[in-house]
Amino acid sequence: MQPFELASPKTREQAVRLLGTDPARATILAGGSDLLGLMKDNVVTAGRLVYVKSVSGLTGVHTEKAGGLRIGALTTVDDLSADAALGFEYPAITAAAGHVAGPQIRNVATLGGNLLQRPRCWYFRNGFGLLAQRDGKSMVVDGDNRYHAILGNDGPAYFVQPSTLAPLLIAVGAQVVLFGPQGERRLDLEKLYRIPKTEGEREHDLKPGEVLTEVLLPPVAGRKVYSYEVRQRQTLDWSLATASVALEMDGGGKISRARVILGQVAPVPWAATETEEFLKGKTLDVDVASKAGEAAVAKAKPLSQNRYKIQLARVAVKRALLAAAGIVEEGA
Repeated sequence: MQPFELASPKTREQAVRLLGTDPARATILAGGSDLLGLMKDNVVTAGRLVYVKSVSGLTGVHTEKAGGLRIGALTTVDDLSADAALGFEYPAITAAAGHVAGPQIRNVATLGGNLLQRPRCWYFRNGFGLLAQRDGKSMVVDGDNRYHAILGNDGPAYFVQPSTLAPLLIAVGAQVVLFGPQGERRLDLEKLYRIPKTEGEREHDLKPGEVLTEVLLPPVAGRKVYSYEVRQRQTLDWSLATASVALEMDGGGKISRARVILGQVAPVPWAATETEEFLKGKTLDVDVASKAGEAAVAKAKPLSQNRYKIQLARVAVKRALLAAAGIVEEGA
């Protein structure tokens, strides 16, 4: 690991000043469960770490007077999983938080860190960059791509966005509060992520010097919410595919609006818009859920070693929908 300077600001204004506007020179340190590994492998070589755990006002889950919740970005994943207010409003979120990694990581990892963690792509982790190119050609397409994208993978990016909380938060309409040199701005969480087209671009829309400070959740308003993850192992493993759903129902039990967001299958949390359109006006049952899963992966383009992800994503959508509606599939 290369030498670095450690700064410990007390306010978000101090943090932004210390961070500066060059991501290569300074970066945020919170829980450090991802960053420190990247630094040890010389993937991140920032000369200054801005340790924000002492910045006040960025932890905890708070109920808004107008409804909804405000969550500090420095709230640990473990605290999210145990928070009573969040569990009452959004039990699916506390359940998802409780399945992140293991207890040691959940005790230090933060909500902001989970949303902004870097791709798990082994080409990136071995220093070949987000686009993993050599001599102008992708190393992923002709290499080991078993864990890479099946959607949004027209190139040159083939990594997958790794957060298991992001798809669920996007499905329920979360916003993020960002603070930087130009002050504060709000952004739909869905718009925070982007697919880089050149090696100099990042996989998110944080401007230079900006810090993610809070996540805002709207009232649940009777929606049926669920997130279903597929992992090779149940604990201490990364998800291979996630489907998060939020359903609004009319008085007759038909779906009036649906959000279906897929994780770990694209360089961004992927909105399954074909599935969302298909579900409108439908009464959910096993057959409808199965067809919805088919629609979610209809445009998938598997690489040479990851075709299995199509089946995982298809089943994840089906099971998330059935669980959200409280339907038990025979033989499941």
